[in-house]
Amino acid sequence: MPPNMQKRILNEIADVNDDNTAPLHVYVPDDSNIYNLLGSIVGPPDTPYQDGIFLLEIKLHENHPFAPPSIKFITKVYHPNVSSQTGAICLDVLKSNWSPAMTLRITLMSIQALLDAPDASSPQDFQVAKVYTSDKQAFIEEAKLWTRTYADIPLDTYVHSLYD
Repeated sequence: MPPNMQKRILNEIADVNDDNTAPLHVYVPDDSNIYNLLGSIVGPPDTPYQDGIFLLEIKLHENHPFAPPSIKFITKVYHPNVSSQTGAICLDVLKSNWSPAMTLRITLMSIQALLDAPDASSPQDFQVAKVYTSDKQAFIEEAKLWTRTYADIPLDTYVHSLYD
């Protein structure tokens, strides 16, 4: 890996972890491969995801930042734009609207914002989108249940479980 590429990635990781204003974190599970990362975001206030800690698998492209990272939820999340089976995320900045100016911090903040603003017109999970559009209260209750059930494992606890 070119030294300037490694420096940019390390700077982006530090940018996320040093920002005390946003509840985001990135962890490097294997120092020999900074292209495979783990991240966490906290569910936005006043949403069904509030207080949940959502873990993400982040795979940076070898051509980072000129190609978008591959990011998916590890934590199960009930959301129209996230596959309840695979954790795949339907978000334009992870595909067609990616720009080399994007950073890990901006990307994680975009995913966090997606939790606050579901887009049922472009679903990743059609069943969840159907509930979201037809019975908003049922959607909110189910999303809260999934958050209580699955989104209570902090990143450091998850990371330690990988090595136990």
